[in-house]
Amino acid sequence: MSSSPEDLERYETEIELQLFQEYRAVLPMFKYVVETERRFYLANEFKLTPKGEGDRAWIEVELNDAWVWDMYRPARFVSSVRVVTFKDVNVEELPEKEL
Repeated sequence: MSSSPEDLERYETEIELQLFQEYRAVLPMFKYVVETERRFYLANEFKLTPKGEGDRAWIEVELNDAWVWDMYRPARFVSSVRVVTFKDVNVEELPEKEL
């Protein structure tokens, strides 16, 4: 069975839609949105630690109780994540949920 480029594009579009629907469903479970150059995370705890100096500086990001936006990852819920990046890290606190 061969797949055409259109089949692959349709499959990726379906996976992206499922991922977006999952994101919308799990968003209320989290307190922070954390974005790096490679990934987008939802997390309830985070810690940013600058490392190095000058041109050799980097940031270590530790996340606990997190969800990872990655359509190729079979398990998106993770208990802890450690990210090392030389780029910007954006953190946004989500509005508190009303009970």
